[in-house]
Amino acid sequence: MTSRVFQNDGAKITVYLDGPAWDGAPTATLGGFACKTPAAGRAVLDQAIAHVWDAGQRRIIGPMDGDTWHSYRFVTQTDGSPAFLLEPKDDPAARALFTDAGFTQISSYFSARVPLAAAAATPPAPTDDFTIQAWDGTAPEALFAQVYALSSAAFARNAFYKPISQDAFLAMYMPMVPMLKPELIFFARRPDGTLAGFLFGTPNYAEGFAPRSAILKTYASLQKGAGQHLAHAFHTAAAALGYDTAIHALIHDDNLSALRSASEGAQIFRRYGLFGLIRDG
Repeated sequence: MTSRVFQNDGAKITVYLDGPAWDGAPTATLGGFACKTPAAGRAVLDQAIAHVWDAGQRRIIGPMDGDTWHSYRFVTQTDGSPAFLLEPKDDPAARALFTDAGFTQISSYFSARVPLAAAAATPPAPTDDFTIQAWDGTAPEALFAQVYALSSAAFARNAFYKPISQDAFLAMYMPMVPMLKPELIFFARRPDGTLAGFLFGTPNYAEGFAPRSAILKTYASLQKGAGQHLAHAFHTAAAALGYDTAIHALIHDDNLSALRSASEGAQIFRRYGLFGLIRDG
């Protein structure tokens, strides 16, 4: 990714000129924003915006570290509960600086929690289209190569999607392998062995070494029904491992996952927003 950092004694921000498309138009993104005072933060934000306009771009998305494969979104509403593992930081001051600069919310997301006893209670209808298997913890690089291929196909229709190379994908995920719990990672495979979907869950280590909640972090599927079966397998396994709560993490408001989460009785506890700015004239 092409990037440039602007910083002063009290703030820092990174500009990515080659961000994902927004409504089909080229877009820059602003990420890695941190500030000690509003004045310092506004100074680097103004510099970043001016840099984008000077480069000929007319649209900016933020906060986003270049693309949706990396960190993005502000917390916009919360019940005050502690952040879970890998959740965006709640930073009302930073969000206010963006909105004061003219950014408005362009996409909405939420996280919800549900008692695992309730979520695991009702299994989906049986199917012969695929089988659900937990990862056995072996050959992670070969497995993640398959996940990369399926992710690229499944997410390609998502708003703000931008492809990345397999090498870049593996560089992000392979360092996480030692922290993964295979019992919470599932794959849906067709009768011919090809991958129809996957789900990554993880203990919520933000609670410490003995967490009570497990996070349904990411799942994707290319076959109808696979997502429901994967989620049920995750909820069932997490309950059997002794966790009492599932966190359905960072779901887009318009995603089918939002309907499924609600149908399982999950209660929203945090909302997030992605913000955008369009140059007039």
